[in-house]
Amino acid sequence: MARGAGRELSRLSTVQWYAAPGKLNLLLHILGRRADGYHELQTVFRLIDRADRVGIAPRDDGVLQRLDVLPGVPPQDDLCLRAAARMKELARTRAGSAAERLGAQIALDKRLPMGAGLGGGSSDAATVMLALNRLWDLNLGRAALIAEAAQLGADVPFFVFGRNALGEGIGERLSVLELPPAWYLVLVPPVSISTRQVFAAATLTRDTKPLKITPFFQGLGKNDLEPVVTARYPEVADHLGWLRRHCPGARMTGSGACVFAEFDSAADARSLQAELPSSMHGFLAEGLACHPLFDWADE
Repeated sequence: MARGAGRELSRLSTVQWYAAPGKLNLLLHILGRRADGYHELQTVFRLIDRADRVGIAPRDDGVLQRLDVLPGVPPQDDLCLRAAARMKELARTRAGSAAERLGAQIALDKRLPMGAGLGGGSSDAATVMLALNRLWDLNLGRAALIAEAAQLGADVPFFVFGRNALGEGIGERLSVLELPPAWYLVLVPPVSISTRQVFAAATLTRDTKPLKITPFFQGLGKNDLEPVVTARYPEVADHLGWLRRHCPGARMTGSGACVFAEFDSAADARSLQAELPSSMHGFLAEGLACHPLFDWADE
């Protein structure tokens, strides 16, 4: 968060902070390339309790404002502001000119690393949508919010969906998966990775056969993006190699850079974390059953 932004936001009596949880891709298969350039995929999304925090203070002058402007990111590219703007457009369809007075000040406490495959930016945008749905009394249903979320990015619909899920298509076709409780040791290599560049790689496997995932079994599948990323980023290869020496089923999430291993208990995950070399950084995360703001959209 930008210096001073949190203090400024905390002075507003109406400020509230909302969790924007991260995610892990327990598998990620690339099935083919579509005519529009996107990829058909099959993935299992898992919500985790490691989260950013989004601070929102409603205002009644129609202004949408980020208090902690991201350096080099113009307002039209800021996902939180774009999410708020889409919510205002939805409000106009319901309240007409009265929606023009709807506004908000937004700040972000980043706890999820960027370019790491944990979905932080997408989750931040989804939390803005879910929170404003309640704070502005829009009472929009989840299906309407998911349709709008798809305009912001491929992972945003999942966070609005708010449940662990099988994702298909480009990730927008979501089916609930009931996953057992689990803990994860997540390692954070010191690199930020461009999802666009990874998907554009000529060496990317694009013909994996889809799996039938009912129910989902631990260790099923793989991440087709791993070979591309580990070949280009030795830091990711080193972290994944170390983790796999202790947990053969470890894998990368999303397009990286984070890698993770799954455990049945926090004690087991914490025990391996204690063995991390001093050159590596990681954190523990517990799997969630649903998004903290799941009830903030009607079914």
